[in-house]
Amino acid sequence: QVQFVESGGGLVQPGGSLRLSCAASGRFFSIYVMGWYRQAPGKQREWVARIGRFGSTDYADSVKDRFTISRDNAKNTLYLQMNSLKPEDSAVYYCNTNTNSGDYWGQGTQVTVSS
Repeated sequence: QVQFVESGGGLVQPGGSLRLSCAASGRFFSIYVMGWYRQAPGKQREWVARIGRFGSTDYADSVKDRFTISRDNAKNTLYLQMNSLKPEDSAVYYCNTNTNSGDYWGQGTQVTVSS
């Protein structure tokens, strides 16, 4: 079983930046395909970005060229660098992995983009 704890959210002005972190427990973080998702009030949870075991990345069109997903396997930590933030990026951000033993989510971290 794996557990995730997200951090790094907060209030930022449009055009600003934030870096989210997701700390993972367990011994197998390095083999997980990891993802970031977000959910805004009244909307469905949506996929944001994905990173493979060996560092390959993929992004939703809405965040491409603004967000960067990365991982530090030595620290069991996933990151999401968010630049040029827009009000529509406001949401609770979650990290996730889906394994043979289940679908695992953190508790989320709130990002609010507002002037």
